[in-house]
Amino acid sequence: MRYGFCALGWHARSIFQKRGLVLQSRFYASVSAADLHFGQPLHETHPHILKAGELTPGITALEYAQRRSKLASKLPKNGVAILAASDVKYRSGPVFYEFHQDSGFFYLTGFNEPEAVAVIGKSTVDNDHSFHLFVRPKDPKAEQWQGSRSGIQAAVDVFNADESGDIKDIERLLSRSISDASEIFTDSSPSQSSTSAFLGLFQSKSSFNATGLARLLDQKTVKPLRNILNGIRSIKSSAEIANMRKAGQASGRAFTEAMRRAWTTEKDLTAFLEYNFKRNGCDTSAYVPVVARGKNASQIHYVRNDDILPYAQPLTPIQSENLTKLHPSENDLVLADAGGVNPLSNTPTQISNPGPNTILQQFGNYITDITRVWPVSGTFTPPQKDLYNAVLATQRTCIALCRADAANSLDTIHQIAEKTLRDHLKGLGFDMGGDALETLFPHHLGHYIGLDIHDTPGQSRKAPLEVGQCVAIEPGIYVPDANRWPAAYRGIAIRIEDSVCVQDEHPLVLTTEAVKEVDDIEALRS
Repeated sequence: MRYGFCALGWHARSIFQKRGLVLQSRFYASVSAADLHFGQPLHETHPHILKAGELTPGITALEYAQRRSKLASKLPKNGVAILAASDVKYRSGPVFYEFHQDSGFFYLTGFNEPEAVAVIGKSTVDNDHSFHLFVRPKDPKAEQWQGSRSGIQAAVDVFNADESGDIKDIERLLSRSISDASEIFTDSSPSQSSTSAFLGLFQSKSSFNATGLARLLDQKTVKPLRNILNGIRSIKSSAEIANMRKAGQASGRAFTEAMRRAWTTEKDLTAFLEYNFKRNGCDTSAYVPVVARGKNASQIHYVRNDDILPYAQPLTPIQSENLTKLHPSENDLVLADAGGVNPLSNTPTQISNPGPNTILQQFGNYITDITRVWPVSGTFTPPQKDLYNAVLATQRTCIALCRADAANSLDTIHQIAEKTLRDHLKGLGFDMGGDALETLFPHHLGHYIGLDIHDTPGQSRKAPLEVGQCVAIEPGIYVPDANRWPAAYRGIAIRIEDSVCVQDEHPLVLTTEAVKEVDDIEALRS
């Protein structure tokens, strides 16, 4: 393939022309794309990561074009949607954090660089639409320090924009793009409560010299885009579900391997999980892991991960002395809430000894969410087993309801989880009067997942689940160390979480490789 060849390909181009999605003719350069440098992997430069036709791992250029077409179909005639890429965020001075693209922008463009704006406009005739993508131009001096950029020409030839331009000219370019717009849809308008990079792009002199978004949009009707985009993003394609299943396999196997071993510190267990996510095929962790022993697990988002895991194996004399003073429990549970992004494919998910010729296929940016709890010693005490089985039974019940023919919403399933947990806890001698349930189970049962760990933010949990939606199901019990609760259960915290895809008649569990039955967990250390 030569640089300048549209990533959709001639066949896909003809399909879209038949559907009224006219893509402009393009002239092709004679330079091979493999000899050029872009701001992200392409099949021509990284065939070990992307298959032919894919714009990002697992997702084809055709699917991205279909997403934009679907969004445009939801807009009024002459309506325009505007989305911005994320900014690079800095830890201190020139030291930057790892870049993470805005999920809505990435979902529609597949473009994984900062300082970019996408404009999707619906025509007045034939449901046609336009796609403009404004990006950073090629700059050899900047790229020597910051890495390769795809550039303006690639925005057209690779990412299939109808028009592109220098992001530094965004105010002038955007003014032309939206001059005839009937309505503008964006989540980056000054009238919206947003921290979007788009606001910074126009209002902060630290990003670019371009300013004046408020003035530019002052005479336009501006509406939020989020609800429209959430409705499209929430239903996952078969390719998206395949990506998430592979993430679940890679992450789940890392969890099971961790349960086989004895650990002395939360830090070591955290490092092992993160390393094995990558070793099994993920690029990185989906979020900051929670690895919490004993009472630490009662803090839902405990991420210090700096405590000791006592009595897992022989300790040094100094560790033993400190342990006797600080941690008298001999059989703590450890809770791990973590997951990976970007699993590999086309090879076994777990690779024992990858050699120099191992070919690995990545899939991009989709996550799964897992929480498991197991005893540091390898064996549950009777009270731990009682509470664990109560949470596990509740989770099984709730996962079974994640199917379209049951017509349940996440809120409805949450209510079922509350009733199920209440009944189990009463049977164990808990007084469930007053605010007992809210104290013991303080969070919602589930949330949507996809490109983000809490996907499609703002989407209601009151609507019935639909085929293709993916959710995390995570009941939990967190017993305070207080006289109000039965003594045997005080200080125990348990949460069990799996990622699930909704289907017509049964759920598809994406994370089955992470064991969770009591007998299976204990057998790993026997």
